[in-house]
Amino acid sequence: MKISSHAVARMLGDWREGPGPAHQRLSDKLRLLILDGRISLGAALPSERDLAAVLSSSRTTVGTAFRTLVEQGYLATRSRTRATVRLPGDTGSERPVGTDAETVDLSFAAPAAPVEVLHAAFAAALEGLPRHFERHGYDRFGTAELREAVAHWYQRRGLPTRPDHILITNGAQHALALLARTLLSPRDGVLIDHPTYPHAMTTFVQARARLLPVAVTSCGWDTEQLQAAGRVADLAYLIPDFHNPTGLCMPAGVRRRLRLACPVVVDETMADLALDVPSPEPFALHMPTAISIGSVSKSVWGGLRIGWIRAFPPLLERVEKTRPATDLGTPVVEQLATAVLLNEQRTRRPDTLQQLRTQRDFLRRALSEQLPDVHVLQPSGGVTLWATFPRPISSRLAAVAPDHGVTIAAGPRFGVGGAFERNIRLPYTLPPSQLASAVRRLARAEQALSHGATGTHAPAPIA
Repeated sequence: MKISSHAVARMLGDWREGPGPAHQRLSDKLRLLILDGRISLGAALPSERDLAAVLSSSRTTVGTAFRTLVEQGYLATRSRTRATVRLPGDTGSERPVGTDAETVDLSFAAPAAPVEVLHAAFAAALEGLPRHFERHGYDRFGTAELREAVAHWYQRRGLPTRPDHILITNGAQHALALLARTLLSPRDGVLIDHPTYPHAMTTFVQARARLLPVAVTSCGWDTEQLQAAGRVADLAYLIPDFHNPTGLCMPAGVRRRLRLACPVVVDETMADLALDVPSPEPFALHMPTAISIGSVSKSVWGGLRIGWIRAFPPLLERVEKTRPATDLGTPVVEQLATAVLLNEQRTRRPDTLQQLRTQRDFLRRALSEQLPDVHVLQPSGGVTLWATFPRPISSRLAAVAPDHGVTIAAGPRFGVGGAFERNIRLPYTLPPSQLASAVRRLARAEQALSHGATGTHAPAPIA
């Protein structure tokens, strides 16, 4: 796959900011794009001449940056061909780019699997599987067992729901992609929280929609701005329940007042992860036309790729008709296991919530000790902290952090147009010992930036 010089330039944003020579800033930013997966493995970069022209830079600067990435193992070159993106070292490794076995990975916000709970759920699912053997297994709405279980999950939260209000998907991201394909046309405007979930933005961009960001600040959501944007948007995507990445929860008063003129998709993936407050009310209690999506990837395990859409049946019928373009249904065994988990209320486990509280508080203390100038919001639920640095160093920090034994998600991944260069997202899903090590390494990386060592690049000692 070839990437145009204009596409690379858009992803680079304002790469010239920061200390050090221009070629080093450019190579660091390109390396970050590879680390984040925004430039995919095997992609062919534009020629040095073309990229230099679009960036209004010298060919020497671009050529030196490319050679640095070749030396580090991020690019491969052959005579008279474009440079292609690769991994350093073993390209078959499943570890993140630029990491080794001892690197602490803070780029994923994923809890560990509850082994005994999952074993029991799948054992029960296998017992019930024979009931489905006489069916073809291609149910694009989902099994009756799971649709009933999801409906009961909403009913326990106070929202009357019938099984025919539910369509089962392969995770919440799949649900969002199906809705985008069903509801959006090219150039439609999509209102989004800003910052927001990166893969949601990718979904809307791939649908050729226009993103209309509305700020989520430390004070939360601005009702007036949301309603104003909703009057010109064709769709809205909101994460009111322990927002990713900030961890904020939309207050009940805002939910009651908010009325948007466009269709609203509400991501409830984090709804069962309330740590300091009661579980939030379903958004559709106050906006009955809201389209809800959910999954068990955060409340149970990321490897259980089961999600759903809650909406009125006519919309679900439209979604079902678009589905064969990508898949023919969700695996039956996983659906039956998820039904067991929901019916036994295993998506909200007190021991797991207490563990997350402990890890969250530990991470905040470690940051205050090692990086005292960093401001961190106190999330009342979810799995991530949103940290704000006093300087706009997020992308450069993410680029050099692997050299110090930690990988992080830079703030601009969660925004539009290079926003949030002062922010990084830090999950608290790892044990305290790993979080302590990660923060020490992050502090070393930040110190290296402060002293102009932006990194190419002997790795720092692992601690």
